[in-house]
Amino acid sequence: MKKILVTGSTGQIGSELIVRLRELYGRDNVVGSARKGKDEDFAAGPFETMDVQDAGRLAELVDKYQIDTIINNAAMLSAVGEQNPQALWAVNMGGLYNVLEVAREKNLKVFIPSSIAAFGPGTPLEQTPQDTIQRPSTIYGVSKVAGELLCDYYFKRFGVDTRGVRYPGIISYKTLPGGGTTDYAVHIYFDAIKQGRYTSFIDKGTFMDMMYMPDAVECVIDLMETDPSKLKHRNAFNVSAMSIDPEMLAAEIRQHIPEFVLDYEVDPVRQAIAESWPNSLDTSAAKEEWGFEPKFDLAAMTVDMIKGIKHESDL
Repeated sequence: MKKILVTGSTGQIGSELIVRLRELYGRDNVVGSARKGKDEDFAAGPFETMDVQDAGRLAELVDKYQIDTIINNAAMLSAVGEQNPQALWAVNMGGLYNVLEVAREKNLKVFIPSSIAAFGPGTPLEQTPQDTIQRPSTIYGVSKVAGELLCDYYFKRFGVDTRGVRYPGIISYKTLPGGGTTDYAVHIYFDAIKQGRYTSFIDKGTFMDMMYMPDAVECVIDLMETDPSKLKHRNAFNVSAMSIDPEMLAAEIRQHIPEFVLDYEVDPVRQAIAESWPNSLDTSAAKEEWGFEPKFDLAAMTVDMIKGIKHESDL
């Protein structure tokens, strides 16, 4: 990667990924883009307003900045998508198609994040294999499966260098998530520090895979810099750092905030989505093919989250 365009760069992952990319590749070599707005962080480098549904605008930016790699983070998430599945499909699949077409025409590399939402009720719940049944029950999950297949097709049919991972829930204190089923694992930390209690919309005993943001960022870079000859799967590698439920999070938080109280007001929609996803992922393919190795476990993440939230909030 030498000249990189990050779509959806004001989102939860994009806003932190772009900072790290600029550290490694230079501020002027990493272009941020989003449909609207401009986060103050982007004063550190070029930023353009763009909707991935506008193929012409996308191609224009690729030419303007001589882009060789697109990291396509622009997407609607699971819980929001269930409220408007038509809009989700237009953004997630229409946008991806435009990215792949521009990549085909201009010989670009592409990173496309998939998700644990690509699995469904028929998928093995424990140590979900890299290659397994994928019959999701949400429009977000359907779009992720279709995206994985489309990326495989563009690689095999047109030689487009497509790569991606299946993200678990991503936890960070810098940018709040935007409507996903795993969002509780971020909000619990903020409420624990600011209010001393949290009401979870996900029920106790509901295990989902999670990853701390620094690991999520580094895995993009590690995968994209890997010699392509080493990649057998290319798209949608299982990645995860921990499999946890709300009670485990609460117990770890109490190591630092003993009086913390966790209660529940379960959201049936997000709970049903969570129950359709794996409890834990087999990440051996990512480890073997490109050396994936997360640095943060639950304890280390909790220490850093609490420290970071207090610092950001001047508490």
